[in-house]
Amino acid sequence: MIEFKKPDGQALNGYLVEPIDNANAPGIVVIQEWWGLDDEVKAVADRFAKAGYRALVPDLYRGKLALEANEAEHLMGDLNFGDAAGQDIRGAVQYLKATGSAKVVVTGFCMGGALTVLAACNVPELDASIVWYGNPPLEYVNAEAITKPMLGHWALHDEFFSIAGVDQLEEKLKKAGVNYEFHRYDTKHAFANPKSDSRGLAPLEYNAEAAQLAWDRTIQFLQKYINK
Repeated sequence: MIEFKKPDGQALNGYLVEPIDNANAPGIVVIQEWWGLDDEVKAVADRFAKAGYRALVPDLYRGKLALEANEAEHLMGDLNFGDAAGQDIRGAVQYLKATGSAKVVVTGFCMGGALTVLAACNVPELDASIVWYGNPPLEYVNAEAITKPMLGHWALHDEFFSIAGVDQLEEKLKKAGVNYEFHRYDTKHAFANPKSDSRGLAPLEYNAEAAQLAWDRTIQFLQKYINK
């Protein structure tokens, strides 16, 4: 765990993983699901570090974790999404850039996916965004402000974020001329999280094949836009 400064000067904690052989590697800010900064999102950061990226997970819940869905819903409900995107996530991007990463990406899952879309609109320092099955209400998406490439992974049978909403988001991005790439998977919400099946929630389902395909596409996207 490290401490970094937000644009407003206040400090925030985060989980930082450095790649073994490249201190000046590109950076990636990983945004949690609604459960908090748990072992699963740390494992995602670890995986990005093994792939050669400096990965930082900002602690949006300030140390709080949810074990049950009602706890997660409460914590998410208390989160100021605008402040999380414009301060917490932007501060994490700025930290990685100030400490050696020439380019920095923001990625997030579920709630973190919605925050990633908001960050794409509100964090001018980021160099790309990768969204995993989560998007905010359309009225909060200023597509004209998205000037960097975006990759999106969506579940066709998502009960939390409908695919119809994804279609509307795509249309908005298309009209604004955003450089985006969306992929739709024949599965349910949280398909890339191996812990999904253990949560006991019917709308969640881990799908190893879809998860691997989405990961491969993510690495290809990073190599195309961030590693050059």
